[in-house]
Amino acid sequence: MVPKNVRYAETHEWALVEGDVCTVGISKFAVEQLTDVVFVELAKLGKKLAAKEPFGQIESVKSVNDLYAPVAGEIIARNDALEKDPTIVSGDPYGTGWMVKIKMTSKGDLDKLLTPDQYEKQIASQGH
Repeated sequence: MVPKNVRYAETHEWALVEGDVCTVGISKFAVEQLTDVVFVELAKLGKKLAAKEPFGQIESVKSVNDLYAPVAGEIIARNDALEKDPTIVSGDPYGTGWMVKIKMTSKGDLDKLLTPDQYEKQIASQGH
């Protein structure tokens, strides 16, 4: 079950939009695929990103994966708690496990993201 109030990137990041600010994290499905998250690294405040550009990395006991911005804009907040305790992502990926907040340059990027129903179909086809 995926939250219905967010949009999703094909790379499993979620995007919650409030005004022109987009809060970004990774989906519960992504967390389950990674298993034990051991390290999170996030880009610095003020970094300008294009949509689909990496904003950090997440490392588990199995792999290291880039985290991709679902929208273009500037990082205006980051969840520094994740660098100290990366298990927060596993425990609450849609809440306290958020990663960055991006001030969007274009709301058009949102139209390229998956709806919750489309995302559920994608993860179902990936054997979940």
